[in-house]
Amino acid sequence: MIEVHHLTESRSRRITWMLEELAQPYEVITYHRNPETRLAPPELQAIHPLGKAPVLRDGSEVLIESGAIIDYLIRTYGQGRFAPAADAPEYNRYVQLMHYAEGSAMLPLLLKLYVSRLGDAGAPLHPRIEGEIANHLGYLNAELEGRDFFVGNALTGADVQLSFVAQVAMRNGGDKAFPHLARFVQSIEARPAYQRAIARSGA
Repeated sequence: MIEVHHLTESRSRRITWMLEELAQPYEVITYHRNPETRLAPPELQAIHPLGKAPVLRDGSEVLIESGAIIDYLIRTYGQGRFAPAADAPEYNRYVQLMHYAEGSAMLPLLLKLYVSRLGDAGAPLHPRIEGEIANHLGYLNAELEGRDFFVGNALTGADVQLSFVAQVAMRNGGDKAFPHLARFVQSIEARPAYQRAIARSGA
């Protein structure tokens, strides 16, 4: 059975949601951070030496990085669903957005999280970080104008990958500034597979 190795306060929802969309059986194995260091326990490092999550184990395959995991699941179990064909006109857009989610869009969000922990020392960095966040969210919002999904007319792995960025934006009051992203978040969170993922392993 497929195993999803999840570390508390990490981002594994996209993987369990993708598995639900694919109707694949899986088990979630949860690890708890060290309360002092906030690092993963040795048990997770035994699965993958980086001690990061999510980690997917499927037989002899052990994969890290959400984008790589989603790509693997779609190629292995998708049966032609959730990604355009490699020779389709929108394939390059799909690949670009799959990489963009963690390669560019998440960076300012993570910087905001870490810099906020610096208190007054981080104050000079906030305007630049907020500007970058607004830049990326504005781009994604514009990409959804007049369409329900980022690629094509149905859910793809790119939507799953970008879901976390969109959800963070909405949780931080971006629903009015980015209405197309808000609509997207409402739509994906209402999907039966997304609801099953929450019911199975919590919000």
